[in-house]
Amino acid sequence: MNEITSRKNPLVSHMKKLGADSAYRRERGEFLCDGEKLYHEALSFGAEITAVLYSGSAPAGSLSGALLYRVDKSLLDAVSPLKTPQNIVFSCRIPKPAARNDRQGLTVILEGLQDPGNVGTIIRTAAAFGVRQVLLAGGCADPYNPKTIRATMGAIFRQPVAETDLGGIKALKEQGLRLYGAALGPGSRDIREFSLGDAAVAIGSEGRGLSEELLALCDGRIIIPMTPDSESLNAAVAAAIVMWEAAKERL
Repeated sequence: MNEITSRKNPLVSHMKKLGADSAYRRERGEFLCDGEKLYHEALSFGAEITAVLYSGSAPAGSLSGALLYRVDKSLLDAVSPLKTPQNIVFSCRIPKPAARNDRQGLTVILEGLQDPGNVGTIIRTAAAFGVRQVLLAGGCADPYNPKTIRATMGAIFRQPVAETDLGGIKALKEQGLRLYGAALGPGSRDIREFSLGDAAVAIGSEGRGLSEELLALCDGRIIIPMTPDSESLNAAVAAAIVMWEAAKERL
């Protein structure tokens, strides 16, 4: 049994930094996960696990090429950035961006959503509704932030996610993808009037909405009908309604 006892151990320092520093995650091409559910999801969907720290019994499942060390629970608590860490933390390779193999299905574009919980919830919902890809633009929360990862409930290992910018969105439009923006205001039309199955829908933050630059790229603007006294929906809730509307006939 391999064991680590020092908080100054290089692997411990490395994994702690993965949980705390977005730039370091990008530099190393890895991200940190916490908990047995995520661990088994990672194994089930073929994620490349690079290192595992655990307390108590060794985790079940076959690992290939990953470092595996038993540690004291207090050391594990020090590595995890979460307030209530479980008995296992592990690191994975950040996968290369890739959409689903076919060109069919909704693309969801998020712009400026800074709450990791919202971003993670949207990724989880996207996996449930068979969304082709989720694209993050305009300063969204890091999809590999541990709080985002936990909110995905394992969907991060099976739902295509990538970061992009206006140039990347323009390139998608040049390939023939129809783009709609979820936005209140004159000219916006009821979401039920659109066929969204093979389109892209952009959703902005609750406070700022979509940028004028992104709205200028849109082929149309959609709204979700609500009672007159309601101003807006939580971004994750709005995204879920959009995804359901796009998927309901297929499902």
